[in-house]
Amino acid sequence: MNFKINWDAFGIATSLACAIHCALLPLFLSSLPLFGYNIIENNWFEYGMIALAFAVGTYSLYHGRKKHHHSWLPMVFFTIGIILLLSKVIWHHWELWLLIPAVLFIITAHYLNYRMCRSHNHAHSDDCDH
Repeated sequence: MNFKINWDAFGIATSLACAIHCALLPLFLSSLPLFGYNIIENNWFEYGMIALAFAVGTYSLYHGRKKHHHSWLPMVFFTIGIILLLSKVIWHHWELWLLIPAVLFIITAHYLNYRMCRSHNHAHSDDCDH
């Protein structure tokens, strides 16, 4: 049985999980400080979620660029999104204004990568080594 992971779908799912975390976690988990847990305003947890999104996203976009479409455009959108996510953690008072475009940039990057991979159907260029 041949099992293959669709890294773009996984990247989109990770981005959406991050958006859900940022938008809904404060609503559903606001009672955690009563029990001694505080992950809502925990910067290490935020950086960990961003690092996870960065690792998965970078791998999926690199794979698409290297093996299929050879375009840097999805990676540019993704980088802008990650920078906006990091900015959101640093400047809390702009959190919502930075979160929405960050998620849109990251999802757009994965969508572009997905569309480019499907439209080029394993296109090769001169620098392709396979």
